[in-house]
Amino acid sequence: MTVVPVTSADLEASEVSWFSALCSDDYRYLGVPDGSLRSSWEHCSAIVTRAEALGFRNILCPSSYQVGQDTLSFVAGCAPITSKINLLAAIRCGEMQPIMLARTVATLDHMLKGRLTLNVISSDFPGETADSSFRYQRSREVVQILKQAWTRDEIDHQGEVYDLAKVSADPARPYQQNGGPLLYFGGYSPDALELCAEHCDVYLMWPETKEQLAGRMRAVNERAAAHGRTLDYGLRVHMIVRDTEAEAREYARELVSKLDDEQGTAIRSRALDSTSLGVAHQAKNRDAADAEGFIEPHLWTGVGRARSGCGAALVGSADQVLSEIEAYRKMGIRAFIFSGYPHLDECEAFGRLVLPHLETCSLPHVYDRVPADVPATPLGNGERR
Repeated sequence: MTVVPVTSADLEASEVSWFSALCSDDYRYLGVPDGSLRSSWEHCSAIVTRAEALGFRNILCPSSYQVGQDTLSFVAGCAPITSKINLLAAIRCGEMQPIMLARTVATLDHMLKGRLTLNVISSDFPGETADSSFRYQRSREVVQILKQAWTRDEIDHQGEVYDLAKVSADPARPYQQNGGPLLYFGGYSPDALELCAEHCDVYLMWPETKEQLAGRMRAVNERAAAHGRTLDYGLRVHMIVRDTEAEAREYARELVSKLDDEQGTAIRSRALDSTSLGVAHQAKNRDAADAEGFIEPHLWTGVGRARSGCGAALVGSADQVLSEIEAYRKMGIRAFIFSGYPHLDECEAFGRLVLPHLETCSLPHVYDRVPADVPATPLGNGERR
């Protein structure tokens, strides 16, 4: 399989991250609400602090309008209760005026002493149905303004969506002086790939077959090369890991044993990205899976029956999951965002069975990514711990 060159190709380690269920996405039985697992500060912050204690390097804090908590407020609350783990905050471009967002991000970055990373999202807002090209143009301009705010004395931007002339950037300087927080991005349309290739640092993918993932990486790498850049690549996938494969598969069956298909459809449909191209690809995976829901020997699509977005899990023993992660690494994937149900329990299982056998790091942050043949120098929080 073709290996895609990445900026951190010299790293033997990987950034291994977990997920905090801010958007009421936590279940003992998929699709069956459980009051003890509802989205709350107490429950979701407990996931963050446990992930840090186990040695995870980053944690995705997602965003939703329908359910859950405000992402940036949550991340601010995590600053005084954490000291090592990075916080990957999802930001929906256009939700907040860009200069105000730059100031908010800078404040959070100082609170976290440089442990802030950002997941850039393009989506409709409540009551809005915007053309895809407009949404990505809006996101492009937001990112351009953020980068100006983080690196210049003045913001001067004339675009299709925003027109800002000589606005002081003084309040918006982040703790990370090498260009601001690392930008993670996921999207499948040509506009999405172009935005990521030109302005972002890590291209995030949802689970598909390895052949499909390699094709997406090649496409993004080609677009990035056109801008004189290279990217890191990441995979967002759920986990079901047990001492044996039989136990893992049994738990996968148990997880969906009480799932009502109508309820699953309602859960998928409530997300603002439910009609996106990426979600459509996840649905195609389910359609192509075998009778038990597997599209590869250890990649199970059952999670997607009641979840929009990332809709598959790696299922197997610790050795099998480690082998899968190593196969992804050989493809050029360096960032992994894992999760499982319930999130605290699966965090413990992965932390006990798999994480001790992985060499981990925080991704280096090199502002305006350097060519792949130039060694990347870890800066700030990019230093290995």
